[in-house]
Order: sequence, then C-alpha cells, then structure tokens
Amino acid sequence: MSNDPRPSNSGKRNLGRRDFIGQGLGMGAAAVVGSAVPSSLAAAPRGPSRSSPGRDRASVPMMITSHGNATGRAAAAASWGILSGGGSALDAVERGANIVELDSDGTSVGWGGLPNADGVVQLDASIMDGATYNAGSVACLEGIRTPASVARLVMERTDHVMLVGDHAQRFALGFGFKVRELMTPRSREIWLRWREGLSETDDWGPADHLRLPGGDSAGGGAGARAYSGGRAGGGRLAATDYDSLLREEAERWADLIELPGRDGPDRDFLLADALIHKYGTTNVLAVDAQGNVSGITTTSGLAWKVPGRVGDSPIIGAGLYVDNDVGAAGVTGRGEDVIKSCASFYIVSRMADGRTPQEACEDAAAMIRRKYAAVNPDFIPSEKFVAINKVGDYGCAWMPFRDSAPRMTVVNDGGIQIHEGVAVPN
Repeated sequence: MSNDPRPSNSGKRNLGRRDFIGQGLGMGAAAVVGSAVPSSLAAAPRGPSRSSPGRDRASVPMMITSHGNATGRAAAAASWGILSGGGSALDAVERGANIVELDSDGTSVGWGGLPNADGVVQLDASIMDGATYNAGSVACLEGIRTPASVARLVMERTDHVMLVGDHAQRFALGFGFKVRELMTPRSREIWLRWREGLSETDDWGPADHLRLPGGDSAGGGAGARAYSGGRAGGGRLAATDYDSLLREEAERWADLIELPGRDGPDRDFLLADALIHKYGTTNVLAVDAQGNVSGITTTSGLAWKVPGRVGDSPIIGAGLYVDNDVGAAGVTGRGEDVIKSCASFYIVSRMADGRTPQEACEDAAAMIRRKYAAVNPDFIPSEKFVAINKVGDYGCAWMPFRDSAPRMTVVNDGGIQIHEGVAVPN
C-alpha cells in the first residue's frame, strides 16, 4: 500500500482517512507527512520564502493555514500532496488539519492542547464544504485527537451540523475512533504551573472587554478590575499604559508555556503571537483545481477555560465560513469576540462585495475594534483573521499590542511560503 495520499492512476489503494489518522497516533507530524511532500517542494530550500501583501500571486489550487511555523509548513505540504494531484479541497483541508492536531509538541490544537480549569482537554472543530454547502462540527469533545475528522463525519453521515460533549465522543467511537490521552507531559506541566499560580486573572468575573488589565499571576485572563468607565480614582487608562500591560501579559504567557525563541531576535512577533496562541486554534482553507472551496477550524480552546465553555471554532459563521462562489475565512483568538461579531461570515460577505481577502480581514479587525471602543476605548481585542478567495488570493490581519505583522503558511504552485499580513492600527 502506498503512503502517498495523492490520487493514483496505478491501481494502488490510496491511504485512507482512518488509516492516516491511525498512523498519526504513533508518529510525529513530520513523519506522517514525509511521503506526501511533492518533489518540487522537497527540493526547495528549507527556509521558507516570505511574502508581503503587495507581492501575492494568486493561483489555484492553493491552501493556507494560520499556523506559520514548522507544523504549518508540514500541513501545507500534506495538503499540497492532495491538491497537486487533482484531489479535493475537502480532503486537503482535513489532511492539513490532522497534521496540526497530531503534533504533540503543540499546545493549542488536538493532542497536547492545553486543558480547561479542571485539567480536562476539550476540543472543538468545524468543517465546511463549499461544493455541497454542507457543514459539520463538534464541541467539548474529549479523548479524540482529530476532532476535524469527527466533524467531517457529522457533516457527511448525519443531517445535523453540531454534536457536543459525551454524545460527540460516542458518535466518534461508533466510527472506529479510539479514546486516547490528550494531555502530554508538557501540557500537564504547564497546567500544573498555572494552577499553582491561580489568581484573579483567571476567566471568572466580568468579560475581558469590561476589565482593565492587571494582576501578577501568569496564564490568566486579560484583566482583573471591572471596567466602570475609567480607572479607579479617575481618568481612563492611557493607551501606552494599556499596551505595556498587554506586553506584560504576553511575556507572562510566553514564560508560562516556555515559548521557544521568546528571547531571540523574533521576540516582538512571538510575544504578539503568544496572545493569539493562548486561545488555541488553527484555520486551514483551500481551493482545489476544480474551483471548489473548503475550510476547517480546529482548537483545544481557551486555556484554563470554565469547563463546558464553547468558543467560536465549532460555530459556522463565527470561527469558519465558506461560500463556494466567493471564498473562505477563519479566525483565531478570543472566541467570545468572534461569536458576537460573526467574523468569518462578515469577512466572506465583504469579499462578496468586492473586497480582497486582505482588505476583508482588515475590515473585520476594524469592525470588532470599533464595537468595543464604544464600551471600553482601552480594550484591544486579540483576534487573527485569515481568508482566501476563489481565484487564490489570500490575506491575513490581526490587532496586536505591537506593530509586528501576523504570519500564515501558504502553498500553491509557487511552493510553500510564509506570508506576512497586516497589523491593523488601534
């Protein structure tokens, strides 16, 4: 049996979805993707190229993932192994998402994802297929390392869109999935360090945008003091002070998870990315050679969340939306912001109105910032937006505390590259 997931004309059976997932449980992401790397990509230099918003070349098939690291590049290579052989965008995004979910070194998605406040990993995922205008999702799924694949089964084998909790797990077991440990030694150690430092910076209390940042303990929520129109004793917190507090929070988080490279030359980007990383999640979006669009958003959710909390990732129109006539969008960051704004649907709607993916992502960032500014002018949301359109254009934007640009991985016939998007001004 060939381990190459690309469609074959030789009569050999392709590696099936369940076979791939089963292998992945016993192998690292890089090992799983090894034979899926097209020769043109395998021969490319190890260092990815970097593009900027003004140098993008649209082409299809193509795929993007919000992960801009080595795992994102492995996911892109695996997806391209399907797309370059004429395979479907739906198969490509699932394969790419599984690579990220099965990366036990990660702490934001699938196996190794950070748990809720009780130390239990609860996973969310959604999938949407533009060709059939169909969708599926799971929420609060425990013990299954590839929730994106379970979401696909919900989409294809039921008339429903979402299954949750124990029933989602029972559904997965009925299709041959096995309950496995989701915590790794690293994620358990991080959770134990957080628990030892429990303080008023956890997720109990007012919503983040109704607080002012504060508190010294690592790993908690963005604030500790309820917002009442200003600081205790008078005027609003100065924007420069707020930026400093956000930076302190990012530094605490980066130290808590021992983020690699946090003291290196890429420190500013990594600290900005750490605030996104805290909320988990990856988006995988693709257009295939037939012009069909598909997408997945998968996550372990907000670290230390109140048990049972569901974020935006499994909600169609919030963490993911696909329109086969237009394109697709996905969001990472604080799910509560994304749910209230229907951000991915908003981005796709803006593209339908003629905006480019880059412009539409920036529009979403500005829209959410504007909504919160009316309530708490000091609050800076922490979302990252990615989008593609049907012809292969792509874009990325976020709202960081610094000017560091967000990054994502892109693959098309030009190879794999790391794309830098736009940091939308506050």
